[in-house]
Amino acid sequence: MFARSVLLVAAVFAASPVLAAEHVTKPEAEAMVKKATAYLKTNGREKGFAEISNKQGQFNDRDLYIVVYGSDGVVRAHGANARMIGKNLMELKDVDGKQFVKERVEMAKKKSPFWQDYKFTNPVSGAIEPKTMYCQPEEDLIVCGGVYLK
Repeated sequence: MFARSVLLVAAVFAASPVLAAEHVTKPEAEAMVKKATAYLKTNGREKGFAEISNKQGQFNDRDLYIVVYGSDGVVRAHGANARMIGKNLMELKDVDGKQFVKERVEMAKKKSPFWQDYKFTNPVSGAIEPKTMYCQPEEDLIVCGGVYLK
């Protein structure tokens, strides 16, 4: 009986990192945004937007995906929902009425990276969850990747 209990406890602790690894961390999101920004600079917009929008590509990991906006609020690339590409989302609101894309575009005018909080549907869970988005302005683009907060 004792041996089974020890094995059960060991199994729970062994599984814990796997459960934690389900969701990305802020440092992982920052690194992915920086990687996507570098990829765009090196490979150009056409190839960059295509790779970022590829759900099986290098810019999609667990519940992290990259979104690229123009400074006009139009989606140029989207790693989770290709139907958003080409749409102006400037007036889009979260469940609390926050115009998060408009706010994001305004924050990007400062030309420095930033974090932004809002609520959004998690593509993995399907639930509306608090999210924080790391964004890197680059010329007339805003490259973003977010973390769902549990």
